[in-house]
This record gives sequence, C-alpha cells and structure tokens, in this order.
Amino acid sequence: MTEPITRSGHTFHIPVMGTGFSIDTAMRVAKYGVSTVISLVDDVLIEQMRKYHCENSGTPYEEIGRRDEDARARRITAYLDLLDGLIRKQVQTLQASPFEEGSDISRYFEMLPESPQKSAYHQILAADDPTEKTRMQNDLRSLAVPGTIDVNIMTKIDRDIYVKGEKSAPEFADAMSGLRGYANSKLNSAIIFSAGMNQRLYTYASTFADFSPDENGVLKKKIILKVSDLRSAMIQGKFLAKRGLWVSEFRIESGLNCGGHAFATKGLLMGPIMEEFKQRKDELQQTLHTTYCKARKGASGPAIDDAPLDMRITAQGGIGTALENDLLLQYYRLDGTGWATPFLLVPEVANVDENHLKMLQDAKEQDVHLSAASPLSTPFWSLNRSASEEVRRQRVQDGKPGSPCPKGYLVLNSEFTDIPICLASRAYQKRKIEHLPEEGYTPEQLEFVKENIVAKACICNDLAGGATVKFGIDEKATTSVCCGPNITNFSKIATFQEMVSHIYGRLSLLTNPERPHMFIRELSLYMDDLRKEFMEFTLDVSTRDPKFFQEFRENMLSGIEYYRTQVAEFIDEKRQHFLDDLDSIRSTLEQMTFEKPQTDVAQICQPIES
Repeated sequence: MTEPITRSGHTFHIPVMGTGFSIDTAMRVAKYGVSTVISLVDDVLIEQMRKYHCENSGTPYEEIGRRDEDARARRITAYLDLLDGLIRKQVQTLQASPFEEGSDISRYFEMLPESPQKSAYHQILAADDPTEKTRMQNDLRSLAVPGTIDVNIMTKIDRDIYVKGEKSAPEFADAMSGLRGYANSKLNSAIIFSAGMNQRLYTYASTFADFSPDENGVLKKKIILKVSDLRSAMIQGKFLAKRGLWVSEFRIESGLNCGGHAFATKGLLMGPIMEEFKQRKDELQQTLHTTYCKARKGASGPAIDDAPLDMRITAQGGIGTALENDLLLQYYRLDGTGWATPFLLVPEVANVDENHLKMLQDAKEQDVHLSAASPLSTPFWSLNRSASEEVRRQRVQDGKPGSPCPKGYLVLNSEFTDIPICLASRAYQKRKIEHLPEEGYTPEQLEFVKENIVAKACICNDLAGGATVKFGIDEKATTSVCCGPNITNFSKIATFQEMVSHIYGRLSLLTNPERPHMFIRELSLYMDDLRKEFMEFTLDVSTRDPKFFQEFRENMLSGIEYYRTQVAEFIDEKRQHFLDDLDSIRSTLEQMTFEKPQTDVAQICQPIES
C-alpha cells in the first residue's frame, strides 16, 4: 500500500511549544513547507484565537460558547478548519507568485536543504532560454507544498466532565473531545499522542473513518506516538494495531533535554535508544503490520496488501547545531528531527511577548530549571523569571499560596473533594498545608513537602499568555515559559529564514561557545536527576529503593560505554573534549554509593558541571 508523496523537502518539524507559543505558528510557516504542532489542551485559547484570526482575515465569526453542546470538540474543529482554509489560500498565492528575489515562492525554495526540489530551483536560476525557464517554473510551482498542521494531545490530560455534580459520558472527557474535534476537521495531517498510553482514547480513535485507509489505501489522518524507547513503541503500537490503527511515526524525545514536561527514564540515553530503533525498525514495522492486517480483515475499506504502510522514526530534544542534526539524520537514519526551544527567539514563529522575549534572550543556566510547577506532578522546565513564577512566589510570600482555577484542565486530584480539583489551586494547597502536621513529617521532610506543594503553578492558564498578551487578548495574563535548557545557548533574536539556515548549517546562531554536545548535556541532566532522586530517598520522601538507583547508574554507564565505542563514527569536531566529558561523568557515577549518608543531604543535590 503506497501513499502519495506530498511532503516538502524539509527534514525538520516544529514540535508543540506549551499552548500559546505555537497555537498559530502554522499560519506563518506552513506555506513554506514546515510542519508544526498545535496543542489541543486549551479550547478557551483556541476559541480566542479563532475569533482573532477571523477578524484579521475578514472571515465571519460565530462564537461557540463554553456551555454550548459539545463545545470543546466543536471549537477545535472550527479552529482547525479555519487554519486549513487560510493556509490553503496562502499556498495558492505563494504558488502564483513570480520567481524573483524576495518573493514567497523564491523564499520557499531558498530555505530548503539540498534536495531534488532545491536542485530543480537551482536549474531554473541557471536557465537562459525564457520559454524553457517558464516551463520549468510552472513545473516547480506544484512542488511548493505546505507543511502539515499537526496536533498534540497529552494523553494524561483527560479530565472527566461533571455537570451539576454528575459525571458526563467518557466521550466528553477532555482528551476524548479533543480527539473528536480533530477527527471531524478537514485536516490532512497527524495527531501526536504524548505522555503515555490512554486505552480509552486509543480505542475511541478507531471509531473515526479518517484514521482508516480510503479507497486508494491512503490515510487522511495519521497517528504519531511520542515515545521514550522501543519497548514503549512496540507496546503502544500493538495496542493501536489490534484496533485497526496504524502508527505512521514514532517520535523519540529526550527524557530530560527537552522543553515543557520532562518524562525522565531510569538513565536511558538518546544515543542507545536511537541505535535500537535503527537496528530494529524493520522488525517493529513488520510486527505491527502483521497485527494490523489481522485487525483490518473484514473491516470496511480496501484490502491490505503485503507491504506495510510507511513508518517514520524522528527525534527531538536538545538539538542545537547542524552537525548534531546531520548526525541524527545520517548516522541514526532518522526521517526527521524536531526543533522547538530555539524558535522561541524567532518572533515570526513563536508567540512570545516583548518582556519574556528579552528574558529568553538574556537567559543563563540559573534562569532555567526543572521545576515542580506542573500539577501533573511531572517535572516541568520553567523560566524562573516568568510572570507566572513571579506571581506564584508572591502568593507564597503573602501567605496565600495557590492560584484561582479559571480553566480547570488539570483538575485531577480528589484527596479532599468528591469532584477532582487541581494541585495548583488555592483550594487544594490550603487544605493540604493544613493537613501536613497530621502526617508526622520531620522538620526537614516538612520543609521539602511544603515547598513541593506550593511550587505548583496554574500552567494550563499561564501557558496561553504568550499568545494572549502578544495579541492583546488578555494583556494582564501571567505568562509561563516552558523553554528547555538549550535556550541558554542562543541569545540572538532571529528571523525564520535565519533559524532554518542555522538548522541546515548555512550559518550559526549559537552564542555559547562552551555549549556541550547534546549527548553530553543529556548525560549531565541525568546526573542531576539521579542526585535529586537520591536526596529525596535520603529524606524518606521517596518511594524509590536501592535497586532503582543501581539500575539508573547501570543504564547510564552502559550508555557512556556505547558513546565511547561509537564516538569515532559520529564525532569529528571536539572528539577529545567529548571523550573527556564522558570520562568525567563516568568517574563520578562509579564513585557514587546509594546508602543513606550520615552527612548533610543537601550536598548530594549539587549539580555537576557539564
């Protein structure tokens, strides 16, 4: 079964960035062939942005109220269809523009990496015969295809909906409604499922025809799984295949060297993970194909032939140079890479208001940390100086920790209430702090636990601030910024074209000459995470046991040995520096013991130098 080739020549995509930062990035870059991802968490923001773009494009707008029937799904469908229509018009205009300096169509092909499309463009520039040149230009216009408008659902954010104290049917839960909103849209793109398996959500996807092959064997809507390793890919892929759903792409993300939520592994590193995908991709594809064929037998649609559908493997998280980008594409044979955090310094791409843009531009190591801000209780990369963090700290200082809960997407805790509430809410934090004396903590434990409680911030509302402040929708919003640690290596405000040129090695935007290789940076982050986990273990505020730390260390040592044996294959520049960094981290790991010390536990948590 084959699918039509409609992909542009670009080898990178722009992943989801919070909710507001990339909510309409497609409007600015899709026409140039770059695929982007929209978060479907915040339908309030989605409706606000639909109104904004309707007004700016002269499109009639009819509000879908929050209490209207199936409002969340309908808001998402309406917004995605609006973007689809507006971008189609952009592409038509681009394809009709003249091939001349500064035109959209010339810009399209100039930004491409070396590719058949780029070669054809160069042939046009070199052509002398006017008639032949016009013919070549007309042939090339149809190759200026847009990037896809992909969407993301964090599977853990699947709040059940209560109406007058009664729980609504499962299909009205947040993730389920988000899936329905996307499935009912006109988009020909992909949905990314991230943050682990949601069985009811995956099963629900099989009820929508667009995820099944049409009469030509083509999938209108594809599924991408964001995964941490091959085992996860196999388990989730099989679950979906048994329901007649094909995974068109597995998107590997670094457990720690990323932006937003960080889903740390037990010391499993990107290099060895990608190596296993490289070695076993055919096995993965064939295994899922066999299961998929069994499930599709008797289903409506065309018969499944012997050849598996296309399956892409991509990766993202901490990539910072063209050499690293090429390493992933060439040595690990990936089909694409994802670049997010550096694009926060590109106003054409990401929605960041002027104040926070300056903070990002000036960000140093101490300004970005892996925080406890997320009510999901998953580590969350945060800009310390953001408006969200400033307001949160002020509330704590005033003795009134916690925030209002204006949107309620993360109301997942029912410790004190029958209907779940959010860990970042004032209602929860007040109750929880009042109950702490009853839980028998030592003074050290009490301080740690209380700090972890009040660290939670209203990110489901504050992550929209990048867009709502920038566009004047809510100028008083307290923006949260979820940049990854890679932001400290960039400090120049760049154009879209400049950042694309940086990715492809035509220029460099790096401003930190001491930046470690992405693999070394991930290793140092895992060292910090191991130290943090052990500190919590020594305080008896952790459920970990010594076996966890031994496995964590062995995984890291195994990864280090892998890098040492492979370094000649993929590191040319600063190879000795890379090896020295490996040796330094390995030496520290080998000296670590995991028995509760008698000394000050605060010393355990000191970050290592990368």
